[in-house]
Amino acid sequence: MNEIKNKDPDAGLSGVTRYQWLVLLIASLGWVFDVFEGQIFVASMREAMPSLVPEGTSDGTMDYYYQITLAMFLLGGATGGVFFGMLSDRIGRTKTMSLTILMYSFFTCFSAFSQEWWHMAIFRFLVAMGVGGEWAVASSMVAEEFPTRIRAKVSGIFHASSIFGTWLAILVATFLIGNESIQAFASEMGYPTAPWRIGFGIGVLPALLIIWIRRSLREPESWRQAQERAADGAAEPLGHFTELFRGTLLRSTLVGVTLAAVGLATFWGAHIYGKDLLRRDVEKSYIAQENGGNLNVSPEDRAILLEPYKQSIVRWEMLGMFLVTTGGGAGLLSFGPLSERIGRRGAFMAFHAGALVASLILFQLLEGITVLIIALPIFGFLTLGMHAGYAIYFPELFPTRLRGTGAGFCFNFGRIIAAPILVIRGLLRKVETGGGLMTMEDAASILCLLFVLGIIIPLFATETKGKDLPT
Repeated sequence: MNEIKNKDPDAGLSGVTRYQWLVLLIASLGWVFDVFEGQIFVASMREAMPSLVPEGTSDGTMDYYYQITLAMFLLGGATGGVFFGMLSDRIGRTKTMSLTILMYSFFTCFSAFSQEWWHMAIFRFLVAMGVGGEWAVASSMVAEEFPTRIRAKVSGIFHASSIFGTWLAILVATFLIGNESIQAFASEMGYPTAPWRIGFGIGVLPALLIIWIRRSLREPESWRQAQERAADGAAEPLGHFTELFRGTLLRSTLVGVTLAAVGLATFWGAHIYGKDLLRRDVEKSYIAQENGGNLNVSPEDRAILLEPYKQSIVRWEMLGMFLVTTGGGAGLLSFGPLSERIGRRGAFMAFHAGALVASLILFQLLEGITVLIIALPIFGFLTLGMHAGYAIYFPELFPTRLRGTGAGFCFNFGRIIAAPILVIRGLLRKVETGGGLMTMEDAASILCLLFVLGIIIPLFATETKGKDLPT
């Protein structure tokens, strides 16, 4: 019913109906806020977590708490992605999307009331259940509403909208959580943790989307037909999880899970730390300026020397995050057109190979503020671009009755595999080396070797370029 008649294959996005644009807009907004709920912790964890752990916690131990909390987020995303993906195949896309947005909105708000680090970890698990579920539902819905000739481009646009969620988190972190005036006022009023708590409280706002979703969206025609066939006994029931491990679907499931695991482990274990390199070099320049060029200072003296520059350092860090994210957004938009030219498998291989080279160069060879400003967008482009492939490729692997279940399982079970990898990263930061504890750069570089697996796995994948969605 919503299928566009085949015209010139190079006609771009011409012929898209008003309703199809509406589906893309609402799905993208859900994904934008989905990503905001995940990234607000990344953008503010240096302010939030120190207030939730015992005083005097060392940098190495603090990084361990970060990794535990990030790992809980991945586990929650996996749980929610599988559960809500199955639910969307059974009760419909629009109802399930509303439930997922409600879940991640309210539990992000509840995170503001954390009193211990493990409170935050539990809330991040619950937030991620909604986050993982929303992606599974929205990606399936977008794929089902658009025709084969433009599906990759549109799904790429959908996934690329995630950068707006990260930009929103950066704005909140820069002008609220990291704002020196607001911090000073909050401290004077006796609530020094208020800025980051308010930042998390903002997370309740996406719940308003539910009203628009329920009034504007209808279930995709392909899902309604699959529901009717299942009800008549003419097809397998909807959303049966075990089908993912039978026959030809087994290979698709294993390939999807592995690709997602590589992308998510490197995203949370390396990509998000690109911004910290800019912070590192800015801090070095301030210490040298205040200490006569001597960078060899104790942690206590370091904190004293950097105190006057606290707000400036946060802004430099957020600039780093902005550069990585913006480059990543360009990479996400590029995956769709590239996959239409060289195929889904070729695009995955190209991005993983580029990410491996870019990551090792960035973490092991580059330093200097100017150099990093140039390099970070390139790093972001190559380390994030393949994530658009999940929204494009995973829905193409499974029939309608299993699309939400399959796409959600692949993307989010990858989180389960990635979660212990992040715990390992936290443990690596506590490993003694010749110069002290292992550096963030070395730990990230070790995780970046996972990109090698991302180059190999597509060799075993099914090519879906130019094919209709399986029914």
